[in-house]
Amino acid sequence: MYLTKINYFSFIESIKSYNIENLRKDFMAALTGVVVAIPQCMAYALIAGLNPVYGLYTAIVSAIFGATFGSSKHLITGPTNSSALLVASVMKNYMGLDNAYQMVFLLTFLVGTLKMLFGVLKLGRLISYVSHSVIIGFTTGAGCLIALGQLSTLLSIPVKNSAQMATTEKLYYVLTHLQQTNLYALGMGLITIIVIVVCKKINKNLPGALIGIIIPIIFIVIFSLDKLGVQLTGNIPTSLPPFKMVNFDLSFIQNNISGALSIAIIGCVEAISSAKSIATLSRQKIDPNQEFIGQGIANVASSFFQGFPGSGSFTRTALNYHSGAVSRLAGVLQGGIMAIVLLFFAPFAKYIPTACLAGVMMVTAYNLVNKDEIKKVVSLGKLKSDSLAMWVTCFATILLPNLSYAIYTGIALTIMLHLKDTNKAPIRIFIPLEAEDPKIVEKEVEVVRDNVEILIVELEGNLYFGLADNLEQKLVSLINKSKVFILRMKHVCNIDVTALNALKVFTRSVKEAGGSVIVCGLNSDLDSILVSSNFDFDIDSNNKFLSENETFAFSSKDLERARDVLKCDSENKSSKSCELLASSFQF
Repeated sequence: MYLTKINYFSFIESIKSYNIENLRKDFMAALTGVVVAIPQCMAYALIAGLNPVYGLYTAIVSAIFGATFGSSKHLITGPTNSSALLVASVMKNYMGLDNAYQMVFLLTFLVGTLKMLFGVLKLGRLISYVSHSVIIGFTTGAGCLIALGQLSTLLSIPVKNSAQMATTEKLYYVLTHLQQTNLYALGMGLITIIVIVVCKKINKNLPGALIGIIIPIIFIVIFSLDKLGVQLTGNIPTSLPPFKMVNFDLSFIQNNISGALSIAIIGCVEAISSAKSIATLSRQKIDPNQEFIGQGIANVASSFFQGFPGSGSFTRTALNYHSGAVSRLAGVLQGGIMAIVLLFFAPFAKYIPTACLAGVMMVTAYNLVNKDEIKKVVSLGKLKSDSLAMWVTCFATILLPNLSYAIYTGIALTIMLHLKDTNKAPIRIFIPLEAEDPKIVEKEVEVVRDNVEILIVELEGNLYFGLADNLEQKLVSLINKSKVFILRMKHVCNIDVTALNALKVFTRSVKEAGGSVIVCGLNSDLDSILVSSNFDFDIDSNNKFLSENETFAFSSKDLERARDVLKCDSENKSSKSCELLASSFQF
C-alpha cells in the first residue's frame, strides 16, 4: 500500500516566482477576508458554546497552517458553521465542567489526527460515499438547528444549562418564556440582520456582517444599552493565541472518538467541496489526500493554541478568490492580519452585543438552506434514493440527540439505497429479425412471449454479488424460450465469483434443456476470469469468442456459430432462423 507523502514544500514552491504585484493582490484579498471573518468566527464560537475569542484563535492558526500545507491555493481554513455545530453536539455533556475547554482542545487534536490519517492512507476516494444528498440534508438540518439554537440569544432570554439541553427542549423553553424578551437586544439583532441583507442586495462584496455589528456598537456606546440588559461579549484578551499543551484523557478519547470521526468526515467533505468549487474557476488541480493532510495539520496546530475543530470555509474561500488572491500566501496573510487586529483592536470587541452575533448566525442559517439544490434533488423523484437520503439526514440532524448519529445514518442509508438501486442486473434482450434488405436487425424486447430459436442476451456493467440473484432469476426465466442463447459481454467491465456462478447455473440449465449458450465479446481480462473458474467446461470451446478490433466482427461469428448449432446445413434448412441467417449473411 502506497502512503501519501506530506508535501512540506508546497508553500515554498508556490512563491518561487512571487513578485510585489502578487503580494499586493494577496494582501488586499487577505484584508477583505479578515473584515468578513472576524464577526463570522466569533459567532461560530458561540454556536460551539465557547467564548468568541476562541473563534479568533482558531481562525488565526488554522488559516496559516491550512494554507501552508494544503493543496489548494485559495482555501481558507477556520471555524465553520457545520464544525461548530458538531463541536457543540459532542461537547454538550462536558460544558460547565472545570476542564471543559481542555476537552475541546483534545477534541481538536483528535479531529486533526484523523484528518491527517485520512490523507496519509489515501482515503480521499472514500469521501465519495458521503453523497451530495446527505450533505444537502445535513446543511439544511444544521441551518434549522443554528436558527433555533440562537433564538434565545437573539431574544436575550437567559436559559440555564442551555449547553446540555436539546434544541427542541431549548425552543420549548424560549416559546414559554417570551415575556422575558429584551426588546433592546432584539432590536440590535434585527438591525444586524437587516444591514446584512441590504448590503448583500446593494453589493455582494460589501462586508455586511461587519457593518451590521459596527452600527449597533454605536448605539450601545451612545445610549448605554448594556445598562438596559443588552448582553455584550465582554473583554477579549489582547494577545496572540497562547501556546498550551493538550491534556490527554483516555476516557474522553474512548467516549468521543465517534464524534471526532464525524467532525473529521464532514470537515474533509467541506474542505474538498470548497477547494474543488474554486478550482473549477482557477483551473488548479486539487490533491484530496494532500488537502486532508493540510487540514489535519491545521487542526493539530490549532489544538495547541486553544482552537476548536475547523475546516475549509466555502464563504471565505470564495471571497478570497474573487478578491484577487493569487497564491496560498493570502491565507497566511489573513491569519497574520487577524492576529494584529486581535493585538491592537480587541478592546473594542467588548462592545459587541451577543444578539448581533446571533443575528449574523440567523442569516448564515438561512443561507445554509439551499433551496435550489433541494428542488433539484426532489425533482429526481420524491421517493428516489437521493431524496430519501436528503430528508432522512435533515430530520435526523434536527431530532437526534447527537449529530454524529445523523451523519452516520445518512451515509448508511445512502449506501443501502445505492445497493438497492444497483441490485438489478442490467440485461437487454434482442430477437434477430429479417429486414427489407438482406440484413439482420435485432429487435429489443422487454418480455419474450413466444419461443424463438435464437435469443441474444446483452449483459452490461459490473456484475457483482449484489445483483447475482436478480441476474440468475432473469436468465433462468429465459431457459425454455429458445434453443440458442448468445450472451454478449462486450460491455461487461468486471464479474465476481457470485455473478459467475449465476452464469454457470444458467449455462448448465440450458444444456440440460437441450440448448446451447454462445458467449461473445469477451475482453482478455474477462476471458482469463472465465478460464480460471473453469467456465469453459460448461460451454463448448467453439462457443466462446473474444472481442476483436473490428467493432462488429464477433457479431458475425456468434451468429455463424448459432447457424452451426441449429444445424442449418443439414437438419433444419427450412427453419425460419436458418432461412433468416442464410439470406442475411454470406458465410
